[in-house]
Amino acid sequence: MTEANQKQLGNTLWSIADQLRGAMNADDFRDYMLSFLFLRYLSDNYETAAKKELGKDYPDVGGDARKVPLALWYANNVDDIPAFEKQMRRKVHYVIKPPHLWNSIANMARTQHEELLGTLYAGFKYIETESFESTFQGLFSEINLYSEKLGKTQSDKNKKLCAIIQKIAEGLAEFSTGVDSLGDAYEYLIGQFAAGSGKKAGEFYTPQQVSDILSAIVTLDSQEPKTGTKKRLDSVMDFACGSGSLLLNVRKQVAKAGGTIGKIYGQEKNITTYNLARMNMLLHGVKDTEFEIFHGDTLLNEWDTMREQNPAKKPSFDAIVANPPFSYRWEPTDALADDVRFKSHGLAPKSAADFAFLLHGFHYLKDEGVMAIILPHGVLFRGGAEERIRTKLLKDGHIDTVIGLPANLFYSTGIPVCILVLKKCKKPDDVLFINAAEHFDKGKRQNQLSGEHIAKIIQTYQFREEEQRYSRRVGMAEIEKNDFNLNISRYISTAVGEAEIDLDKTHQDLVALDKQIKAATELHNKFLKELGLPLLP
Repeated sequence: MTEANQKQLGNTLWSIADQLRGAMNADDFRDYMLSFLFLRYLSDNYETAAKKELGKDYPDVGGDARKVPLALWYANNVDDIPAFEKQMRRKVHYVIKPPHLWNSIANMARTQHEELLGTLYAGFKYIETESFESTFQGLFSEINLYSEKLGKTQSDKNKKLCAIIQKIAEGLAEFSTGVDSLGDAYEYLIGQFAAGSGKKAGEFYTPQQVSDILSAIVTLDSQEPKTGTKKRLDSVMDFACGSGSLLLNVRKQVAKAGGTIGKIYGQEKNITTYNLARMNMLLHGVKDTEFEIFHGDTLLNEWDTMREQNPAKKPSFDAIVANPPFSYRWEPTDALADDVRFKSHGLAPKSAADFAFLLHGFHYLKDEGVMAIILPHGVLFRGGAEERIRTKLLKDGHIDTVIGLPANLFYSTGIPVCILVLKKCKKPDDVLFINAAEHFDKGKRQNQLSGEHIAKIIQTYQFREEEQRYSRRVGMAEIEKNDFNLNISRYISTAVGEAEIDLDKTHQDLVALDKQIKAATELHNKFLKELGLPLLP
């Protein structure tokens, strides 16, 4: 599918969402629509694998979308069903019964079948409970098919679901929808719903343009970024992964360079967003064995895998990316003060957990790894506990680059933010400052970074370039003299000097102008005299 068609598919689906959600909150409708798109993906993937498995025994329905081949096979091969499903669990790691396949559900929607709601509910439950637990358990837990938001009566709810599914089916039928295009459509819709959600979108969505910057940075070689994108990352982690878009962007960046990622790890506290992330991974062709996303609180470190006490078994990652909630209020306790993640740096203040998130990620970074995290500008200069943490990170040589971004890039806030790049082992003994705050395209709702703006930031980081009023490498002596304050304006002046005036040339210009005025006055007076009118002085 071409890029234009992918965009058109996204627009078509968004238009359907806009038409059908009515008075329903955008966040609520998002969960229904994305779940149905995911069911379509699972069904397509499953039927493709079934066709390969059954070979010539796979029924030929002659392209009739109203007939479901597997339904015919099940009806004619009752005794073979257990063996077939066992094989499908082994190969694709899940089973979907014929009545629960997308085409079966879409046919029920088209005919306004009164049992659609019940069938859909049973299908979601079956996928959750009869598939591999690590991947699908609780996947549809936030989708309430019996919600009052769909209608007052059971019949009203059924009609609403029929309308939604029928429109989605019709919209998808216009396009050739492979795995990639469905994944891209899913990603597009997440972005559109984020735009409609305003401040709440900060919980689950990093704008694509900012995501591109982080992804490019962490996939470059940590010691020699100028050598280009690494061909292999054993592991990548996002401890506040939202819908998983940032992790997928890292994967895409590595794949573009002809490389691979061993495994993707993510953590998300919000249950709905956690489910979105798992769906997003699968929709983009990431196998359930290639990712692990955990539902739990990052600051409390609720993931058992991350609490490994044996240093030799402690998980660590080649690349860490994160866009945690800005200045999140948390409850630092005495127990957390002794936590290995924070013990040597100190606890972030109650009013802002920004450095707590940063230290959590940094603790799990490999010695040769790279971490890029989006944070509010306050972390660069605030005093107290944050100053102590910042000072230690700088003295230990762990802060590599500070990138200032324009204001109003995010749906969740209009404030300007920064990207901090951290490394446990870095070659340069300075800090690179990039002031990209004034380089953007102004938009109606959000400001935008163009491809050129993004490329300039990445190139400046990659080759550690210096440019007047844009980027500068600053030695530790100067930073220490500034009391370890990292406010970008202290190191990069954005003031534009006044142009030097050439007095001699200005004098000549004024003399020439005076001559022109006198000549024009004489000519004008000549005409006035002929007309018998008063002359100009």
